[in-house]
Amino acid sequence: MTANKSLPRGAFRVGDRVQLTGPKGKLNTITLEEGGSFGTHRGELRHDDIIGQPEGSVIKNHNGIEYLALRPLLTDFVLSMPRGANIIYPKDSALIVTMGDIFPGAKVVEAGVGSGGLSLYLLRAIGEQGSLDSFERRVEFAEIAKANAVSQLGYEPKNWNIHIGDLQEELPKVVKTHDADRVVLDMLAPWECVEESAEALVPGGLIIGYVATVTQLSRFTEAVRASGHFAEPEAFETLFRTWHLQGLAVRPDHRMIGHTGFLVTARRLAPGTVLPRFKGKQKPEFSDEDLTAWNPDHLGERSVSDKKLRKTVRNATATAQARLDRDSE
Repeated sequence: MTANKSLPRGAFRVGDRVQLTGPKGKLNTITLEEGGSFGTHRGELRHDDIIGQPEGSVIKNHNGIEYLALRPLLTDFVLSMPRGANIIYPKDSALIVTMGDIFPGAKVVEAGVGSGGLSLYLLRAIGEQGSLDSFERRVEFAEIAKANAVSQLGYEPKNWNIHIGDLQEELPKVVKTHDADRVVLDMLAPWECVEESAEALVPGGLIIGYVATVTQLSRFTEAVRASGHFAEPEAFETLFRTWHLQGLAVRPDHRMIGHTGFLVTARRLAPGTVLPRFKGKQKPEFSDEDLTAWNPDHLGERSVSDKKLRKTVRNATATAQARLDRDSE
């Protein structure tokens, strides 16, 4: 059987992931199996009672407890998938796709790949006619990202290539000069890759940096300016807050997803173009000593143990293989 590249729809079938919303709004995600069951202290819910039902149905377990059955969204998958590295939150992925103007058919470069969360959003945005070249230093992260993609999509996307190694060394080997439409940098020191990114980008293309701290934001922005290859960079962040909706008791929820990262975008100038000094854009002077705060050693990088990585690779690969086996039946 050939892989189905369309989004799942219609009645639930064997092998589908189903997100069950139970009492008090608790979520559980299961994979449907013939004769399978989902059990809690509230009773047992048979998979066979879900199979064949339309999405959005309410299913009762043997004690009469009701569950709403829906297929999980991509956002749900990204937040629950196996992780080797910290993910980019969906709110930031949405901002990258929108403010980075990722369009169908685009040629996109991404570094690093992490656990593949952003890659899935980029693949959806560029469509089958686009291409995504991702660069990752760690083989384990690349394996986890590939497995997560297969688990979500049900096939290995042919327009996605993961290259192992440093972007500075590998990008010129993979992407022709001025051939990439977008370059997305999610890394500890993106300022080290500004020149290579500029060489790869088509005039008018976008460099997009995702950084966690103010010091990283400052250094990356100054590196983009100093390169002379880009128009004036713009920086922004997004905060995500849900609301409590109950009759007239309408108010913000007590918890929210606050700062997760800064985004910086800048347009590639035509080669040889000198950007005019627009009024109000003159930058203040700073000394070499000021740059010591931008040293990567001072920024900190959360490491992942080899043991945890090996376990995550096994889990992600097993889930991906199960999805492939199901679709090949």
